[in-house]
Amino acid sequence: MSTKELPELSGKVALVTGASRGIGYGVAEALVARGDRVCITGRGEEALKEAVEQLGADRVIGVPGKAHDEAHQAAAVAATMEAFGRVDFLVNNAGTNPVFGPIAELDLNVARKVYETNVISALGFAQQTWRAWQKDNGGAIVNIASVAGISASPFIGAYGMSKAAMVNLTLQLAHEFAPVVRVNAIAPAVVKTKFAQALYEGREAEAAAAYPLGRLGVPEDIGGAAAFLTSDQSDWITGQTLVVDGGIFLNAGVG
Repeated sequence: MSTKELPELSGKVALVTGASRGIGYGVAEALVARGDRVCITGRGEEALKEAVEQLGADRVIGVPGKAHDEAHQAAAVAATMEAFGRVDFLVNNAGTNPVFGPIAELDLNVARKVYETNVISALGFAQQTWRAWQKDNGGAIVNIASVAGISASPFIGAYGMSKAAMVNLTLQLAHEFAPVVRVNAIAPAVVKTKFAQALYEGREAEAAAAYPLGRLGVPEDIGGAAAFLTSDQSDWITGQTLVVDGGIFLNAGVG
């Protein structure tokens, strides 16, 4: 996105976690495209720098670190406040799925790591943005969950359980942060990212054929949904999980 293409500033600021690539990058791109200034986080410093340059270094900053690290959470929020003076929107996208296999054989230490990264980090960032800005000034939070969290998820059970917890975290935050902060979640099906590559690599056409809309998701699909849920057009929506799945759940019907 070149500087010439950037719209006027909206006056709003977002923090998007895990946004050096994939869904997080797609979300950040959508928010920058409407005029928001954005702080993005990610584990890899070089990848984060590259993402900042691509998105526009005059409107985007990057703070490297591990999502589950409380010091990193505090640093990211502090950097956002220092650079932009506010943090209206939080998009909790950072996540991990390091294990693939039956839940009966799941290493409990791996399960703990998944929860720490996918759920506890989201809560930590929500607490930080609440205290720093949102409690007194309002805003919105969007948690990136998954269809794996609202249905059985063979061979990615730890991930599915963590995303189910993310859906419930959304409900808890929406209830406690109302009326000043709206909190919603997005539950994507398979989106074409490096993170989800193992689910479709070498068989994309076959995987896409199962979707009524005939294709897998792309990061822009989730970016558009996040932009909506952080806009005035969704001002009376909170505590909801928006399923963005290309119609895949329709296949669970009768007949």
